[in-house]
Amino acid sequence: MTIPIYQADAFTSQLFGGNPAAICPLTEWLPDEVMQKIAIENNLAETAFFVKNDTGFALRWFTPEYEIDLCGHATLASAHILFTELGYQQDTIHFETVKAGVLTVKRDDGKYTMDFPSRPPIPIEFPNGLVEALGGKQPLAILRSRDYFLVYETEKDIREMMPDFFALSKMDTVGVIVTAPGKDVDFVSRFFAPGAGIPEDPVTGSAHCNLIPYWAKKLGKNKLHAYQISPRKGELWCELKGDRVLMSGKAVTYLKGEIFV
Repeated sequence: MTIPIYQADAFTSQLFGGNPAAICPLTEWLPDEVMQKIAIENNLAETAFFVKNDTGFALRWFTPEYEIDLCGHATLASAHILFTELGYQQDTIHFETVKAGVLTVKRDDGKYTMDFPSRPPIPIEFPNGLVEALGGKQPLAILRSRDYFLVYETEKDIREMMPDFFALSKMDTVGVIVTAPGKDVDFVSRFFAPGAGIPEDPVTGSAHCNLIPYWAKKLGKNKLHAYQISPRKGELWCELKGDRVLMSGKAVTYLKGEIFV
């Protein structure tokens, strides 16, 4: 069996920046174990698979460790491939997902805008070992949604953080978000998910489902500009819209080929 495969860098206009994702368009679903093995072989944060349906496309995402409930950068990368490589003619794509509902991506003025659910984090008690695993500096606040969410005072705190990935891999969440006000943007962040096989994710759309409602309330405005300051760096234009968040970004194609299964 031959399966087409693409790789795109999401949330960037520069090749080798942003967050790389593999994308496999399918005519029908492969067995779950085969999709998982493809994700392991690709060894990227996410491999996305989609199948055309009556309303658009059904979409699933796999890390090297397991299928995940929501992934922003691989959704944006999938839309980019549909628009630029597969001849999709309309300006809006509807992706049907099992755990995140219907996600839409619109093409507009050189960017792709994703409509995702808002997932505001809520304050929690400090989990044992989490602050120490992030280097020991005390955050201003610790919250949680799907992931742990730690707020720090300055962008410098986020840039200089050197986590203990082994210790973080033992935490009971998919990942850990760290964030602070930005110097040149509204906020910055980083995202660590070693338990999912992703020590540091370059740019994380799902994390911004938490970050956007938090910083919109904190800063008193619904439109925000953000950087995820991993070594590859990513840029997002964000908006809180009721119980939804809009994330806009760019993408570039890196690879296209075939898998032989």
